[in-house]
Amino acid sequence: MKRRTDAPQDRYYMVGIMFFILGLGTLLPWNFFMTASLYFQRRLDTTEWSNGTEVVRKEYYFNNWMTLLSQLPLLLFTLLNSFLYPRISEAIRIAGSLVFILLLFILTAVLVKVPMEEDRFFSVTMATIWFINSFGAVLQGSLFGLVGMLPQKYSSIFMSGQGLAGTFAAIAMLIAIGSDTDPETAALGYFVTPCMGTLLTLFSYLVLPRLEFAQYYLNKSSTYEADTTDELLKESSMVENGKLAEHVNGSAIGNSAKGSSVTEAEAEPRSDGTKQAFLPLEPERGQAKASVIEVFKKIWVMAFCVTFVFTVTLSVFPAITVDVKTVFKGEKWELYFISVCCFLIFNINDWLGRTITTKIRWPSKESRLFPMLVISRVVFIPLLMFCNVQSRNYLPVLFEHDAAFSVIMVFFSLSSGYFVCLSMSYAPQLVEPKDAETAGALMTFFLALGLSIGAALSFPLRKLI
Repeated sequence: MKRRTDAPQDRYYMVGIMFFILGLGTLLPWNFFMTASLYFQRRLDTTEWSNGTEVVRKEYYFNNWMTLLSQLPLLLFTLLNSFLYPRISEAIRIAGSLVFILLLFILTAVLVKVPMEEDRFFSVTMATIWFINSFGAVLQGSLFGLVGMLPQKYSSIFMSGQGLAGTFAAIAMLIAIGSDTDPETAALGYFVTPCMGTLLTLFSYLVLPRLEFAQYYLNKSSTYEADTTDELLKESSMVENGKLAEHVNGSAIGNSAKGSSVTEAEAEPRSDGTKQAFLPLEPERGQAKASVIEVFKKIWVMAFCVTFVFTVTLSVFPAITVDVKTVFKGEKWELYFISVCCFLIFNINDWLGRTITTKIRWPSKESRLFPMLVISRVVFIPLLMFCNVQSRNYLPVLFEHDAAFSVIMVFFSLSSGYFVCLSMSYAPQLVEPKDAETAGALMTFFLALGLSIGAALSFPLRKLI
């Protein structure tokens, strides 16, 4: 049987690069649709002039619906995880999802050049967002299972790729805005970019099994099981041939030409210095996994924390933050304001907050201060609602300047990434190693629950402004 010391080297760090690209590809759909809010607002603009007054004929609340229909599939497929994944092969789940995501991105790019009435365009876009994020949820869950077979640092690389997906989308939008082409052509180029990114992700997945380092770890589980089975069969044969003797309560059963029965016992030393080998009929009771309820009782604080963090974050970002207007109207900065101050600042600081946890982990997982700090993030909801969000119905503007909005966004996104990463990493440490997988699955569900609750809350919060 191969030992860990026989593991091949990750030459040129190719497997790490592949998993970084795979992580980037999993969150491209959500980030590219979210960052393209200006394009969708232009396509769904129903502003009319009536008697010299600007009137909005119909409000679509695109960003609210986009957020909700992006996160509900994640919650749904997290619930269906145990039923769906064992029945569909890994290759079909991953490669198939990437192919469908690619086709849906191509459809979105084609629609840029297709004139369409607002209601129909809104319906088609919402359907596209639902399906593209459904396939994205299957893809993400499958890749988390795949990267879990490799050493821990590859999970960090995978999540780092996910963290930079938003930055990648924001930079692509800035390039599209900064180009000298008309808005329609710029939008077409913007949506062609994730098509190329998805193709690169698919290529990375197809190349991965051909790399020796990946082959070793991805096949190690099945190889180990096969080798163990061979050894057990060999030992069973030795027992039947009378070459091994089983001791129960210190008495020898001895050799038997007719075949001897094997019962559960510990290996005991023989008088000649060798040890007996036994085949246990039952696993040790201490190795049984705890129930989901028992695991939840141990990690419920972390489950609450990850749910609350994402509830706060998604309740205002991007549904409310994307409607903040710059005070420098009529200048070129107005075109870049949302892409820079909303999306780029959020994604860079969210990634930075996750990265900080590799060096700093405060408060500790046992500290009561940890959930208190998580709950204190609720202050960001009124802070962002009192920024220069337009249009407004009830609340006044308290933080009008761009700098105030930018500073709030820095702390908002930094704390989001930091507390999410701490919650997700603390939870498995609160249970026995045998229950870590169950804890991880539960935390994934509560993460999706927080995203969905936050998306739903964005509707009343936006109306309140």
